[in-house]
Amino acid sequence: MQPSIDLVSLGWDDTYRKDLDALEGDLEPARVAIEHRGSYTVITSRGELTAEVSGRLMHAAGGRGDLPAVGDWVGLVRSSDFAMIQHVLPRRTAFVRKVAGRVTDEQVLAANIDVVFVCAAVGPGANLRRIERYLTVAWQSGATAVVVLTKADLSPAIEDEIATVRGAAPDVDVVAVSALDAAGIDPVRPFCVHGHTIALLGPSGVGKSTIVNRLLDHEAMTTREIRSDGKGRHTTTHRELLVLPGGGCIIDTPGMRELQLWDASDGLDAAFSDIAELATECRFRDCSHDTEPGCAVKAALEDGQLTEERFASFRKQERELAALARRRDHRLAKEATRKWKQLNRDARQRSRHR
Repeated sequence: MQPSIDLVSLGWDDTYRKDLDALEGDLEPARVAIEHRGSYTVITSRGELTAEVSGRLMHAAGGRGDLPAVGDWVGLVRSSDFAMIQHVLPRRTAFVRKVAGRVTDEQVLAANIDVVFVCAAVGPGANLRRIERYLTVAWQSGATAVVVLTKADLSPAIEDEIATVRGAAPDVDVVAVSALDAAGIDPVRPFCVHGHTIALLGPSGVGKSTIVNRLLDHEAMTTREIRSDGKGRHTTTHRELLVLPGGGCIIDTPGMRELQLWDASDGLDAAFSDIAELATECRFRDCSHDTEPGCAVKAALEDGQLTEERFASFRKQERELAALARRRDHRLAKEATRKWKQLNRDARQRSRHR
């Protein structure tokens, strides 16, 4: 028999309870820990069990983003050691990206996160442009972002590296850790609060799984060293929510070869808050920071207050989001047309059978 679990330590509270009570049926609360192919591992007050999505929920889902994701709170109906997920409770935060490839759809990587650790290895692994991209998605999720520089023991000038990263991460805490021993990750422990959930994001091989193992006080995740060329080795192969010893949860995520943005305009403004603040000083409210006179952004570029590399990174993400918005509008228009055609066909068939 599995030991009972205090769901409050996992983030359960009165607001989630009210959301669950407002639904029909005698539903049991659970939190999604692992997403498998066609099923989920969920945590209930009576322990872990396997669950599937009900046909009703599958039918009502408008896309992949409406189905359960790791970190979601769900309402389910239990049958011995198996359960059927009937509802996904409203998400407070969600880490979302566009699915890989040409398909225009969203993928919820993790939900109900309080703090996002954007992880990057010191030295060649600390790619500022990649950190900026991760921060855009982290801020868009609604969670608090923290940049965690890993493998600090390998740097002879870690304070200089922290200062450099802060230039690409305004309004964000930047901490450095070394996972050689338990004390090396002390800088991130204050963020591990009872009832809160942390998600780790970053490329492969930067030490995310090692941080998880240190916080858990045991080897829960397989680890491998970063390659000599600075590129990562894939270790984590799936997202998994794990319970921390002092309460709270942590979610390790696989290193992603591509992190495509999804509806992240607010996150872009937060990640590039320095540029957003400069833009408020432009002469024209709709300034494109191109040829307009009185542009504060151009002035900052000219006097070195803003680097060309950071502005180019902002522009790249801005263009990507604009292109995505156009594709989404086109997709929605096609779906609406297809829906009305189907309704008309159904109406004609009903009239024939009268």
